[in-house]
Amino acid sequence: MDEHTPSGMKESLPGYARLAINRCNLPPAIVGGLTFQRHPAPLVLDGVEAFHGEFFARLDEVADAGQRGELFKSFMTASFFLDQPEEAGFAAQRSARKRHKADYLRLLRGWLFDSEGKEAAILKGWVESRFGLLPRCHHGPLGDFSSDNYQAYLQEKTQGLYNTNALEAQIDLLYTYCQYELARRYPGRTHFTLYRGTNRIDYYDILAHPDKRSWILLLNNLNSFSDNPERADEFGDYVLRGQIPLAKLLYFPGLLPNALRGEQEYLVIGGVYRVERYLGIV
Repeated sequence: MDEHTPSGMKESLPGYARLAINRCNLPPAIVGGLTFQRHPAPLVLDGVEAFHGEFFARLDEVADAGQRGELFKSFMTASFFLDQPEEAGFAAQRSARKRHKADYLRLLRGWLFDSEGKEAAILKGWVESRFGLLPRCHHGPLGDFSSDNYQAYLQEKTQGLYNTNALEAQIDLLYTYCQYELARRYPGRTHFTLYRGTNRIDYYDILAHPDKRSWILLLNNLNSFSDNPERADEFGDYVLRGQIPLAKLLYFPGLLPNALRGEQEYLVIGGVYRVERYLGIV
């Protein structure tokens, strides 16, 4: 146990917030635990790097981050027929909804517009499937699996995925590329200091309160953070500061050139985190 962990506080993710299995190299209890925040390790999604090995080998030969980003977008378009939906099996005459337009960029835009919307439900479901971390909130608490709210979340997630073009596989590749870029741009770095605004600390599951400015919280399985405390202050009276492992980033500003312009949010995979109230804003 870490010397900064309160006495009697377990560092693993509580059982009610995780699945028994996931689709990466570490079990959910470790991925979502407090120890992982302090001592992160690479998270590798099952089969993604092996399946797309030639693409990542090609990226190794490109020195410019912007060129790598354009190469990634082109690879996504070609791999998932994003410009040729009929090649992916879409038949316009048999569909009243334009489901072929749902892709990884639309999911990201949807999250950045509304972290409780349909696209957000899909992304939270992806985190649940790949890392085994259960969502804690979507239009309200999700702790009770039999609740109307949880059933509504499942319905929204399922409807969002139905008849789309391998959306979860697209996000698999996005996460893997994000981790690749972080390693290329910030070699040897393990954490970013990021900020999140909130109106109520008790919105989260408070697992411990080590001192008057610090909390150990169970966050939702996907969250928005900022590297600018003034920006975070726009979203709540409390600005929380935390050390965020790079391994838990699904997206960071500037990852994709000429896409999502002006958006400065970091998409952070959840679990147990120690955070402190930031008092630098006057």
